Amino acid sequence: MLNGILVIDKDKGMTSADVVYHLRKVLHIKKMGHAGTLDPDVTGVLPIAIGQATKLIELMHKENKKYAGEGILGFATDSYDISGKKTEYKKITTEIKANQIQKAMQEFVGKIEQVPPIYSAVRVNGKHLYEYARAGSKVERPKRQVEIFSYNLANEPVFDKENGQEVFDFEIECSKGTYVRSLINDLGTKLGVPAVMKNLRRTSSSGFNINQAVKLTEVIENPNKVTELLQPIDSFFTNYAHEDIDKDLWAKVKNGATISLKTNAKKVALGYNNRVKAIYQKDGTMYRPYLMLLQNE
Repeated sequence: MLNGILVIDKDKGMTSADVVYHLRKVLHIKKMGHAGTLDPDVTGVLPIAIGQATKLIELMHKENKKYAGEGILGFATDSYDISGKKTEYKKITTEIKANQIQKAMQEFVGKIEQVPPIYSAVRVNGKHLYEYARAGSKVERPKRQVEIFSYNLANEPVFDKENGQEVFDFEIECSKGTYVRSLINDLGTKLGVPAVMKNLRRTSSSGFNINQAVKLTEVIENPNKVTELLQPIDSFFTNYAHEDIDKDLWAKVKNGATISLKTNAKKVALGYNNRVKAIYQKDGTMYRPYLMLLQNE
């Protein structure tokens, strides 16, 4: 049985569920799932957990994300990206300088409250926000707290005087649940002009980056090579405290026993036969099972 994380570089136009569907079909594996949904128009890193790695999905969701994208100053849409209907237009007659944009970006760094786009999968009273939007129904969008670790210009913005617009490249690192589209829309509000997201690419998620990613077509065309493309389960725990255990302690761990360890770390990855077999969590002076990965081979 395959165990590991397949890092897919998702193409535009596909849902995250589409990727899982095609992988299940070609690999003949049911036990898999994606960590961190990507909108159909967003490309980039989509980690797919397979086999024992599916136990990591909740942990993977909690990890920070990194994005690179392009925004436009000069108009806004109801979806906050260029696929939506234009709701506001303001011709820019004077170039907005890079330092002005960067200064406005810095005001979002830290813990902030964010309102998700009306065209999003956030649920209110059992319905997705996009369902309310399509029906033309009014609904109060719930605020959520997210954290922005960095929000920067990637290049000098390009002022298009003829069309009254300014295009800028950006890079963002943020917590789970952050809507980058909302950050672009809110940046425009800070600058006093409407803004919209033109494109977005996720460059890092769940500790895996775009350099480790492969195209879905590569897997579909060469399914027998999937073992070479898999990232091992252990690679997710590189930032955890590690402790190798002996045969006697392993006998206790595989039965879920409470044990004593020399470390003071809150969570510890326990290794046996060169594989992480369990994550134990500190409870007082002892350690108890947090996540069992006994079949990680």
